Amino acid sequence: MFENLNWWEIGVLLLLALLIFGDRLPNVINDGLRMVRNLRNMARNATGDLSRELGTDIQLEDLHPKAFIRKHLLSEDDEQAIRKPLQSMYDNLRSDVTGVHDELKDVAKAADLRTGSARPAVATPAAAPPAPRPSYDDAT
Repeated sequence: MFENLNWWEIGVLLLLALLIFGDRLPNVINDGLRMVRNLRNMARNATGDLSRELGTDIQLEDLHPKAFIRKHLLSEDDEQAIRKPLQSMYDNLRSDVTGVHDELKDVAKAADLRTGSARPAVATPAAAPPAPRPSYDDAT
């Protein structure tokens, strides 16, 4: 919850809370903790009631609609039948991408000029030395 705050910011928040609430700060903290406990108990009771109504063991994570359908309405065979076309497409795409990646590595290795293995074999003509530039003194 406080992973984005450093120790200075937490200290400032505590000091600010002390200034705002003063002597009532322990009571406010107790009330906040009591509220969190009550919310946890309500969630636990709701999942327990839902488990009894459905006749299965339900965790809080199972209440997400996708997880609920996957766990309670689809059998393993149905899930595999749904995944099979997508899985084969995924495997084909992954093998294609892996092949392209390997080819790019080979091209990069062949074109790497630091190793000296792929220097161009084209001979460049010897360049003539540049002609001396006339100076200002020569022109005057």
